[in-house]
Amino acid sequence: MIEGVVLKELNTYPDERGFFREIIRVTDDFFAEGFGQFSHSLMYPGVAKAWHIHKTQVDWWYVPVGNIKVGMHDKRPDSASKGKTQTVFLGENYGGKVLRIPPGVAHGCRVLGSVAHLLYITSKTYNPDEEGRIAHDDAEIGFDWEAGAEIK
Repeated sequence: MIEGVVLKELNTYPDERGFFREIIRVTDDFFAEGFGQFSHSLMYPGVAKAWHIHKTQVDWWYVPVGNIKVGMHDKRPDSASKGKTQTVFLGENYGGKVLRIPPGVAHGCRVLGSVAHLLYITSKTYNPDEEGRIAHDDAEIGFDWEAGAEIK
């Protein structure tokens, strides 16, 4: 696991009408940086968006519809997990989870299957000076966005 990345398992309360799922509370330890902006990204099948990196902003991701493969790579010079890469799956097929991505961790995603909806909260409002980009095929990271499931 990359230092500071948190994958919170969510409680789901189903009944004959459907279900209720609480995503984030202001009192959650992993939400200490607080709210800046709430956004929604609809992504079409096969789309990959990578790599994004923030100087000081924290992201919290939740996928209520569809499925995505999330790649993260720790670029922080003083981190115990510097240079490590982690993959997480979010969405309908992976149970209710919300993902916390700390600043300095490059991140991106690829849609698996049909359309996916990514709902995300950021600790700051959008600022282009805060937002960094790294090429999706960056050799230092070496992440293959088109790789299929591991054969076991």
